[in-house]
Amino acid sequence: MIEQLISAARAGVDERRRGLPLADLEAQLHGRGEDRPFNEALVRPGLSLIAEFKRRSPSAGEISAEATVAAQVAAYERGGAAALSVLTDEQHFGGSLEDVRAARAACDLPILRKDFIVDPYQLYEAAINGADAVLLIVRALDDAELRSLYGEARGLDLDCLVEVHDEGELERALEADAEVIGINNRNLDEGTVDVTTTYELMPAVPAGKTVVAESGISERSELEELERVGVDAVLIGGALMSAADPEAKARELAGPDEGTREHRLP
Repeated sequence: MIEQLISAARAGVDERRRGLPLADLEAQLHGRGEDRPFNEALVRPGLSLIAEFKRRSPSAGEISAEATVAAQVAAYERGGAAALSVLTDEQHFGGSLEDVRAARAACDLPILRKDFIVDPYQLYEAAINGADAVLLIVRALDDAELRSLYGEARGLDLDCLVEVHDEGELERALEADAEVIGINNRNLDEGTVDVTTTYELMPAVPAGKTVVAESGISERSELEELERVGVDAVLIGGALMSAADPEAKARELAGPDEGTREHRLP
């Protein structure tokens, strides 16, 4: 499954580049809005909630076709989310860069462009459309691509969530000097989800790194257990998109505003 998604991402970049060359895209960088640091939002007191907007997915199918970006992300913000994740893959997730622009206009939260980032062109797209961070999936990139994209993203003042699923991928992310590690509980080859993946990989994450748990999380009790083992943030989409009251669900997941977190120190 992952190979098809990567191939589609590369084909999409090639098509868009024919319509708008990279040089023309770069020329639009001067119009970027205010800086909203994504990484900083993940290390505030308590476990930070990255609330995701997505209409559908290959694994879940249609989730919430009628949801509007503005209403959904505003509800997330009122509910206490620390940051947003917005899917921009159109073919498989029903998303677009327009969703990023709409999210930025509707709230003040930092925004992660979540997509299969395989080409520098996508970094410029993210920057000019209002994203503050991008997802880099280790499984989708070789070492040279990972280092290059990470460096170029930072050069564009984009934070990076570097996603891993096993120890080998974690080692590669650390070699690329990733600051924020996303542990995806979903096996992208098989589509299966096992939340124990986060618990198994946590001991191998060096102190001082920010850790985000992704996939298969839907209840506050799960977040409390993840916080106990040192996770800094969680990325949740399905449970929020399918909730009858996304604001209430976000508030339930985000938990109380008070409290402090004992961060792992170097």
